[in-house]
Amino acid sequence: MTPAGARATAWGPTGAPGTLGPTGAPGQRVLLLVPARTYRAADFLLAATRMGLDLVIGSDGALPLGGRPVIPVNPADPDASTRRVLARAGAVAAVVAADTPMLMLAAAIAEQMGLPHSPAEAVRNAADKARQRQRWTAAGVPQPRFEIVPAAAGAATIRRAAETVGFPCVVKAISLSASQGILRADEPAAAVTAAARIRRVLAAAGRPDPEPLLVEEYVPGPELSIDGLLAGDSLTVTAIFDKPAMPDGPTFEETLLVTPSLLPGPVLAAAIGTAGQAARALGLTHGPVHAELRVDERGRRARPAMLELAARSIGGLCSRALRFPGGTSLEELILATALGKAVPATGHDLARPAGAYMLPVPRPGVLRAVEGRDRAAAVPGITGLTITIPVGQRVRPLPDGDRYLGFIFAEADARPEVEQALTAARDQLRVIIE
Repeated sequence: MTPAGARATAWGPTGAPGTLGPTGAPGQRVLLLVPARTYRAADFLLAATRMGLDLVIGSDGALPLGGRPVIPVNPADPDASTRRVLARAGAVAAVVAADTPMLMLAAAIAEQMGLPHSPAEAVRNAADKARQRQRWTAAGVPQPRFEIVPAAAGAATIRRAAETVGFPCVVKAISLSASQGILRADEPAAAVTAAARIRRVLAAAGRPDPEPLLVEEYVPGPELSIDGLLAGDSLTVTAIFDKPAMPDGPTFEETLLVTPSLLPGPVLAAAIGTAGQAARALGLTHGPVHAELRVDERGRRARPAMLELAARSIGGLCSRALRFPGGTSLEELILATALGKAVPATGHDLARPAGAYMLPVPRPGVLRAVEGRDRAAAVPGITGLTITIPVGQRVRPLPDGDRYLGFIFAEADARPEVEQALTAARDQLRVIIE
């Protein structure tokens, strides 16, 4: 576990401190699996270029991948996809999934190629919130009280589960991410209504089989996310984001993410320890992890409680808020770790305070325009603004939809200035949806 406060060193192609970007030997071949719908492709391509890597791309869609040839893969058919990749990719030094839909396939291919990677079973554990809860219970990981409701359960079963964990409670889909399919309920009837709505979300998302739902205790208190890189039993923390604007429900769309954290050192140390324990309990051993926790302030002592953990880095475009010494990106660190290079400890201590604002879709309809972007980008401290949904596309807010409208990024000399810049830029935007 990397101690809090440790500083990063930027490593270049020869391993010399202070040069641009960590990598192994230039020209190493890496298989990058890119889903058809992802925010992350461009950032991984840029990272690979900076590192001098030879990329082999596998994808289930037609993406602008810099003219590189693409091996067609289908995450829903991992056996056939693995055979195709083995036949066409040639020798590679690492397999990396650019985003969530490719995580299981990456594990299967790495296993067949004999490359270091978290076991497929561990990745499966991380992709299923019910499995997470069960594994964490067995390992004694602090987490909310919970009940798993079978897929065929009726209203009476849902009511009993909610009453068992207590009110308020949170009803969740076990297979979705990015705050999709998550609702708070303050009394039994609301829990039943939430479960029905989440099942409609699952059906709309095209889940092939009915799945259980998770009903868990609502934990009041500050929420934070921890990103890190696993190498065996070691978790190197890359970033800790506070979420000062996280809603208390009934929906839980994320908006403001800022780093460094203002939580007390002992609380952060406990949270890092809890995240590492949670990753190990799932069986994860290699690669990025993204942990979500709440600090339970009930009782005499603040106690971090695990909400969720994913076998990937922070989602969306949020990694663009992170720049490590030497200008290294998070994607470069992920690729370096996959290649077996020891990544220097970052200690979640960036050169400057930074943050991101995830712009939620405000209402359903057809996106017609996002006005005020020039004014927003001109706010002092703003380093970037990207709208990720094309004009003319039909949109749905969370928890029914699965996308954010866009992302704003900021840096400043002090954390309050980051928050002020992000909220000021957001206030300049006018979203037109019909």
